[in-house]
Amino acid sequence: MQDENILVWLPSPIGDAVLCTPALRAIRQHFKSHKISFLAKPVVRQVLSPGSFNDVWLEQQSDNPFVTAKNLGVRKFTYAILFKNSLGSAIATFLAKIPMRIGYAREGRGVMLTDKLYPPKLPNGKFKPVSMIDYYLAIASWLGCDTTNRNPELLIEPENKQGLQAKLPEITNADGPIVIIVPGGAFGPSKCWLSERFAQTADRLISKYSATIVVSVSPSPAEKQIARQICGSSKHKLINLAERPVSIGELKSLFSIADLVISNDTGPRHIAIALQRKVISLFGPNNPAWTNTGYKDEIQIIGDAPCAPCGKPVCKKAEHLCMQSITVEMVYNAAEKLLENN
Repeated sequence: MQDENILVWLPSPIGDAVLCTPALRAIRQHFKSHKISFLAKPVVRQVLSPGSFNDVWLEQQSDNPFVTAKNLGVRKFTYAILFKNSLGSAIATFLAKIPMRIGYAREGRGVMLTDKLYPPKLPNGKFKPVSMIDYYLAIASWLGCDTTNRNPELLIEPENKQGLQAKLPEITNADGPIVIIVPGGAFGPSKCWLSERFAQTADRLISKYSATIVVSVSPSPAEKQIARQICGSSKHKLINLAERPVSIGELKSLFSIADLVISNDTGPRHIAIALQRKVISLFGPNNPAWTNTGYKDEIQIIGDAPCAPCGKPVCKKAEHLCMQSITVEMVYNAAEKLLENN
């Protein structure tokens, strides 16, 4: 095989990027002696670094495919592997005259790909729910890679551990288990469990286990408000990362020492799984099949409602039935099971 210069365009949501890591590992192992460059948004690089799956990082500086094409064209790539599903990624690699362009034929972009995969569909024409791990691994398999290992993987920088200890010294001296709750969701508010129930669960874990509870949210105003609601409703003092922000690297370090993570179906859930923590995942509007990992230390609690899974970011019903059907008792019992098996 001639020396290849391979571009891998990564998906941009944090969760999807983590679920892509089994495919990235397979590609690295198959193209061991070839140059592999990752193209991604800065936050994706922060989540996936450090890592050994690529040689070069390229920052996606623009969403304009014509600008991106100009930047890519000078690098003389021989392959473009598109884990990004967008039309723009196909246009950019086509205009950059990359000879081999591999990805899913969707979003009207099939004509610009040299090697096409087709996502499975249901009889009604909608996409069939398939784990994103297997969705991405199918591209690696098309390239001839060994795809038997489907475990997500992340690594931690030692200096981020030191930074975390400086910002959250009480984590180092915790008397009981460290429990992280992730009450937000970039997808939309329909994914979010009730704030008061997160607070009640936290109180019970503190009372029984002397747990140190960390509320982990993004910098968005909506998620900061959720964190304030949870901390304000709790009878105990919780660590609120909205008020004590950490970097992405430090957040990964925090997750790596957690005894338990309780999360809506959102990106940090996948970080916790990739770092092999014990996880409780709460599902309402989204079908768990899309993000299924088969991880043995995860308990999934799925909201029971006649309208679920609807896949909508905002609930249109008078009551948010799917997430309301998940009780504090359900989540606490799952936490008890995981903590006492620790």
